[in-house]
Amino acid sequence: MKPSLQFRLSQHLALTPQLQQSIRLLQLSTLELHQEVEQMLEQNPFLEPDDEFASLETAASQEFERQRQEQLSRDDRATDTDGPGGEAEPAGLDGLEAGATERDDWENGTERDDFDGIRETPSRNNSDDDDHDPLERNSESISLQEHLRHQLNGMRLSPADKAAVDVLIESLNEDGYLADALEDVANSLLGGEDDDVDEDSRDELLSRLRCALGWLQSLEPVGVGARNLSECLLLQLRDQDDHPACDVARAICRDHLELLARRDMRKLMAATGADESQLKAAQSLIVSLEPKPGRAFTRAEANIIVPDVIVQKSGRGWKVVLNPDVMPKLRINDLYAQALRASRGPRGGGEGAHASLSSRLQEARWFVKNIQQRFDTILRVSQAIVDRQKNFFTHGEIAMKPLVLREIADELGLHESTISRVTTAKYMNTPFGTFELKYFFGSSLNTEAGGNASSTAVRALIKQLVAAEDPAKPLSDSQLSSMLEEQGIQVARRTVAKYREALKIAPANLRKSL
Repeated sequence: MKPSLQFRLSQHLALTPQLQQSIRLLQLSTLELHQEVEQMLEQNPFLEPDDEFASLETAASQEFERQRQEQLSRDDRATDTDGPGGEAEPAGLDGLEAGATERDDWENGTERDDFDGIRETPSRNNSDDDDHDPLERNSESISLQEHLRHQLNGMRLSPADKAAVDVLIESLNEDGYLADALEDVANSLLGGEDDDVDEDSRDELLSRLRCALGWLQSLEPVGVGARNLSECLLLQLRDQDDHPACDVARAICRDHLELLARRDMRKLMAATGADESQLKAAQSLIVSLEPKPGRAFTRAEANIIVPDVIVQKSGRGWKVVLNPDVMPKLRINDLYAQALRASRGPRGGGEGAHASLSSRLQEARWFVKNIQQRFDTILRVSQAIVDRQKNFFTHGEIAMKPLVLREIADELGLHESTISRVTTAKYMNTPFGTFELKYFFGSSLNTEAGGNASSTAVRALIKQLVAAEDPAKPLSDSQLSSMLEEQGIQVARRTVAKYREALKIAPANLRKSL
């Protein structure tokens, strides 16, 4: 084959490192962005927080206040010793010491019960909180396992029995249920395969674990150590003998919880032999029980959402402002930058080191610029969403309009993928709560008038219809579809079922009251 030269013209998009960083920062959430900023501050010496001098000024003012208080206290002691008998005080200073102490304590926040929304923890030695629930106090400071071990230490058990109960305590899940079967616990303690373990040793250990389970289930909270929901409810009904519907409730919890969940009154009456009034009383008693005994001790971290933008009323319309609390305050270190510029001359040293530092300085400048560009893009997209969904901010989600990513992209001259990155894990604070930006986008449904209705508005309407239904005769999906059609919105029954499940609303048969 004869070699030859050919010319070909083509276009392609090359993503520079700066553009790659801009895209990556745009899709990060607020928490991920702050982690990225902290990492960049540690790695790049040319980058520094912009509020550094403000924090230094605050620290200096606090130190000055501390020294002033020490000087005042020394002057007061000197004044007390100069008077005759140590009791005379200068004229015009009556009550100064007490007033100054009270004022200084107030300024330092030491005497305030609520300072900037943070309430001080009361002292443990305070005897005024005797009415406080000890279980609630313990649940705030200790875990379920620690609470159970405190009770176990007060029981007169042999070391072997305490060890068996402690093993079962370690096997509890966060809801207070025994996660592993006793046989599995015994096999793990024996540390061998089923064929290698002596049967007598296994039987002895299982017997000890069964006794330990009984002791564990006698501890508080009542119901802890249960192996299933039925056993958990029965443990709590153990001390409810004085309730008139206790026997019926026990029968339902023991064998007929599935019938109770299906609200099958007829089969429950046939299975338990109780009449309708007894079943309603038993249902009320069961509902009052705690299906998750370990709930009060669960230390679930609060999922606090900090909005990226805030919607404010502006005349007859609405405007969007960035939340200053989520914007990183960064700047270039002028001292290091000037030192780098000064080292460009012939006396500056090695060229390789200078080039490396110059690239780090350029990297810091790109990072600050991309951070600013990220928030500018979020602000533009948010304002465009607010302009399209004005009725929502006045009337709520039932007034939401259909909106897709392409409409915002065409309006702002951006790509749909950019709009998708902006609206993911970014939140907007509105008069009706904080929502993800994706919440304001929804598909359209046809109406009899030839217009379109947003799927978000249809879901809100379904929620209203279900909230106003008769509990004895809940609305089925077909009935909800017919009622929506009467209002001019054409929605199939399967679509109604999908929206109902998205709203976490149970089917009609499970919403029916006994």
